Amino acid sequence: MSRTLVLWLPPQAALSGEDAFRPAWLRVDDGVIVDSGQDDGWVDAWERPADGDAEDRLVALAPAADIPVRWYHYPDAAPAQAAAAARIDALRGSLGDAAALHVVAGQPTGDGQAIPVAVTTHAAMAAWRDWLAARGLSAAAIVPSAATVPPPEPDALWTADVGGEAIVRTADRAFLSDPALDPLIAGERVIAPLAAEPMREALLLSLATPPIDLLTGAWKPKRSWSLDPALVRTGKRLAIALVAVSLLIPIVHAVRLTSDTGRADEAVVDLAQKAGIEARDAGAAEAELDRRLAAAGGGPLAFSVPASALYDAMRDTPGVALKTLSHRTDGTLSTTLAAPRVEDINTVLLALQARGYRITAQPMAGTDGQQMANVTIRAVP
Repeated sequence: MSRTLVLWLPPQAALSGEDAFRPAWLRVDDGVIVDSGQDDGWVDAWERPADGDAEDRLVALAPAADIPVRWYHYPDAAPAQAAAAARIDALRGSLGDAAALHVVAGQPTGDGQAIPVAVTTHAAMAAWRDWLAARGLSAAAIVPSAATVPPPEPDALWTADVGGEAIVRTADRAFLSDPALDPLIAGERVIAPLAAEPMREALLLSLATPPIDLLTGAWKPKRSWSLDPALVRTGKRLAIALVAVSLLIPIVHAVRLTSDTGRADEAVVDLAQKAGIEARDAGAAEAELDRRLAAAGGGPLAFSVPASALYDAMRDTPGVALKTLSHRTDGTLSTTLAAPRVEDINTVLLALQARGYRITAQPMAGTDGQQMANVTIRAVP
């Protein structure tokens, strides 16, 4: 549901006597006029609570006494070009300092349409803004009341009552009626009164699609940003949920890791018991198993494990020869390597290190000119 309050602004001449001015007003709900008057009843109409999610909008109508409207026609111009040309022509035909004038043109929807143009002053706009602000109001649009009067038939004029003003409408102008000037302007054309019903329909159409909105340029309302409290609450909840999830992920991962580690340790202890090893945890079982393997000369401390790694490394470097080889029960393999170049020995040592073995090497010169090195290889990386 949409709710619109239409409020006529006071003429500039009446602003000095605001207490005596009673604006005309209309209340429109969903395109239907439901209330009207020319008194202070607009206050109740505006402050009355809306039903449901109704959208309230205030449209102010500027008096024809201060803002006549003229229509310009450029048949061969595009809409944007026609609007720009209309503003320039209206400014040329206006009196006063151009910097003090506020010239507004409507926006045609198609080529060849007439362009309505209204000319007022920035002082008048400031006075109306202050008049609205003094009543706690802010207009969504300010429309010249003369622009709401529909055009007459060709070679005719008519008058319409809009908010207590008698407005004369010709084919290309709309202005406040003056009994002394109207016959001179009309000439041989007939001035006929416009019926209330067509004027009401034209006014409602102007509210839905304003032909001219004076709130443009320097008077365009500044956009104000406001946060919806519901969105703020939702954002806070999402932030709390994100923090909670961020904390829960590592906690769950740690719990699962601890659980998996505990099951693995239990499995190691069970296997150790099957092998006849009594141990209270996996670490003790592993230490006891390594001790027994070392005593038996097997397992990772056995001679064959580091020796096979050494032979594989030497196979990839044919120039390296094995001079001596010995093995201790702690898994250390001692050997003397000889090669024509130190780089060949280093290649073998690097290959052993790549397999995870700890290497110590002491280089020395051989009696036959070859390069030699005493090397120890830890069987357990």
